[in-house]
Amino acid sequence: MTIYLARVYGPQQPTRGPRILVDRLWPRGVSKEKLHYDEWVKDLAPSTGLRKWFDHDPAKWPEFRRRYFAELDANAAAVDRLRTMIGSRDATFLYGARDEQHNDAVALRDYLTQKA
Repeated sequence: MTIYLARVYGPQQPTRGPRILVDRLWPRGVSKEKLHYDEWVKDLAPSTGLRKWFDHDPAKWPEFRRRYFAELDANAAAVDRLRTMIGSRDATFLYGARDEQHNDAVALRDYLTQKA
């Protein structure tokens, strides 16, 4: 299984398994009809408090990951649903953040890879 990442505001990539939106908030300016997605797993996104604390500050990235991973550990049922949804197939996580290296999709992919 490979998890690909795609920014919702970028050019549409070829389909690689299910396309799963992993942000808590719907991306601004993108209609549900135009965003080709299969699932929206907002219950797996960072909590509102954590998201606001992080504020896309790369200096906070290590602590953000630690806190987000703790949230995911506490939400094992939702993580298991995502694993079942993906199975052994490839998947694409969709996200809205501008920073392609420090966002919740990257962290969620890393979490799933580490816990495999």
